[in-house]
Amino acid sequence: MSWQSAFACWYLQRRIRPETATGSIDVARARAFTSKRVWSPKVPRGWQLEERYGVDDAPLRGEWLSPDTLSEMTILYLHGGGYYFCSSRSHRGLVFAFAQRAGARVFSLEYRLAPEHPFPAALDDALAAYRKLVTDGVSPQSIVIAGDSAGGGLALATLLALRDAGDPLPAGGVMFSPWTDLASTGASMVTNNGRDPMFFGPVFIPVAKLYLGTTDARNPLVSPVFGQFHDLPPLFIQAGDTEVLLDDATRVAEKARLAGVSVECKIWPAMPHVFQMYAPFVPEANRSLDEAAAFVRKVTALKRTEVSLA
Repeated sequence: MSWQSAFACWYLQRRIRPETATGSIDVARARAFTSKRVWSPKVPRGWQLEERYGVDDAPLRGEWLSPDTLSEMTILYLHGGGYYFCSSRSHRGLVFAFAQRAGARVFSLEYRLAPEHPFPAALDDALAAYRKLVTDGVSPQSIVIAGDSAGGGLALATLLALRDAGDPLPAGGVMFSPWTDLASTGASMVTNNGRDPMFFGPVFIPVAKLYLGTTDARNPLVSPVFGQFHDLPPLFIQAGDTEVLLDDATRVAEKARLAGVSVECKIWPAMPHVFQMYAPFVPEANRSLDEAAAFVRKVTALKRTEVSLA
């Protein structure tokens, strides 16, 4: 464990985790806090940022980060934030770092948020964005759907929905600390409660209600851990071993492997929730993003080879 990650955990324990102790949710306060704390990194040299936040930009409402040179890879990124706060802007640091390492252009989706827009709004937006990319001529074999926390769960739910609808599937899925169980049935909700530097486990129950509305928490399209994983593309999953959401990641990896899906799952010791957000400051975050980028290049290259041989 690097001193940088130890410092990040220390900060989270003192500034963020106490906010989750009561289990009460203040949507407006969370959004205001995030908007004030947004750190907007410079657009990397050799890359272009295109903001598309107009009403007419849907279903591709959000941000494109594209390299000046042509890339054969596209990442559809779904940000975290419990489905009720955060944005494409709040996740620029992670997205920019991921894109640079992968050499892929990235579209960071500004999906609708709960509680104003409960399930299936976020899923509908993710599906519409993916289908628009394909309609616009982007090959499914060149696309990877990625996300963190709630966005990681949404990425997996999107893959399940695309498969069940008979859509052409992307080359793979990347999930950082995914929230895949809105019913909070994972054992780590208890065993890591108090160890997680960022959250107390019980806070996820009221947060889930914001997105669920009247939907059953065990519906696989809101809690994909309860889904069937056959015929999914390769998955890349990473989380920290002290997270209350640890089992949301490990159970998905286990079920996917049993269903014959190729899975790269790595559990990092003593890392906070979505530690990739702390790149480039935290060395472990840099290494994790390097591994995720290598996965993107690998699965898209494999799909291109399969298509050329067909």
